[in-house]
Amino acid sequence: MSVVHRLAAGWLVDHLSFINQCGYEICDSFAHPGGVTHNTSIASTEDCHSISAFAATPLSSDSPSYGPGNAVETEGRRAKMRYVFREEFFDVSKPHIAIAPEEQLCQGCPEMMMWICCCCFLLILQKRKRKCVFNQGELDALEYHSKVRKLIWEGTLHLVQEGLKNGFLHRRTTKLSCRKNNVPQRIVCGLAELCEMAKQFPAVNESDHQAVRVLEEETSSAEQDLLSCVMENSSDCAKILVLMGQKYLVPPRSSFLLSDISCLQPLLNYKKKYDVIVIDPPWENKSVKRSNRYSYLSSWQIKQIPVPALAAPNCLVVTWVTNRQKHLRFVKDELYPHWSVKTLAEWHWVKITTAGEFVLPLDSLHKKPYEVLILGRVQGDVKEALRKSEGALPIPEHQLIVSIPCSLHSHKPPLAAVLAEFIKPDVECLELFARNLQPGWTSWGNEVLKFQHIDYFTLLQNN
Repeated sequence: MSVVHRLAAGWLVDHLSFINQCGYEICDSFAHPGGVTHNTSIASTEDCHSISAFAATPLSSDSPSYGPGNAVETEGRRAKMRYVFREEFFDVSKPHIAIAPEEQLCQGCPEMMMWICCCCFLLILQKRKRKCVFNQGELDALEYHSKVRKLIWEGTLHLVQEGLKNGFLHRRTTKLSCRKNNVPQRIVCGLAELCEMAKQFPAVNESDHQAVRVLEEETSSAEQDLLSCVMENSSDCAKILVLMGQKYLVPPRSSFLLSDISCLQPLLNYKKKYDVIVIDPPWENKSVKRSNRYSYLSSWQIKQIPVPALAAPNCLVVTWVTNRQKHLRFVKDELYPHWSVKTLAEWHWVKITTAGEFVLPLDSLHKKPYEVLILGRVQGDVKEALRKSEGALPIPEHQLIVSIPCSLHSHKPPLAAVLAEFIKPDVECLELFARNLQPGWTSWGNEVLKFQHIDYFTLLQNN
């Protein structure tokens, strides 16, 4: 289970375990008796304009380790291969920034820590040689942190204690891990660039074009087809999709649309109404503007997302928000009312190390070791809403999701398990601005396959 512990304060979640439970097993190829099993994809990986469902080559029980695409000898049985996500991406053994000794002594004392926090603010402002003490954004951030700090500190402490008891977390020793991460942190796959390029493609005649394409064992398609309809893996096995010479794992019973916000119509043509919609918008901020590495959307653009057209009655809407109070206020005061969504709760994702320490000092002035989720429900037909929520628990006002974060930027923890008790089984779920896929979910975004890249996974022998 991806939920290691459930307490009144929230959940301790094993993100890595969740990924590996998604069923990344390739089982669509057969071995020939006494012969060699061959890869059955049509398109060559050298062809950077090919897209195909790729039936991967299996490993036999007595063969050495082979990479994807190698042929292996079998004895006429159905061949299977299993992929797991690389553990080193979750090997966060020590905090990103160490806590100062004086902060360690009083980390459990909110009053002392807030005094230290204010002193640090003053020192920073002196270095800036500014005339005013705090700007409004800094005052808002300090006020918000003072309200949630105790909940986060105490809740995380209890969940970490449980994790240490059962061995999921381990106290840090002076001896550091010698494991080397040989996997590139930034795999360039050009998905966002492809979505931008797609705007130059000829317009698709929707009356002649299918709304959904099912991934088969042998499928070859043009980029235009992939970008203009929802791709669906309806089988119980994973598939490997080859796109621009790069391989991506597609988990079972999942669907996705690769496009940017200018091309959402195929998702509407899919004609599904969703009971859960999770949104992780690319929020605008100064660092994103300066780096020019990531695209972002303005508040006005985010409001144009057709959530009301995608949402079923009583749909649970969950939005990831940065710690900027401007964005928090926008979601609660503008965005949700615009979508006819009533705000119900404010949860926090708390990031810890494998030893249970905050990845950043809790009272850090630059970045916090937590992020915010705003939960709400679409308002509509009362009878339908009651029917939809029958048997589900009401949404609590505050909960924590505590987990070891992935070292890959913006790889959010799974919400399926923590939301399960608040929704009915077998509901339709959608993630907007997704960067990975999940079984049972529809995912959309211009980098929707980013963390499905095969280089993030390891191939295991599967008997």
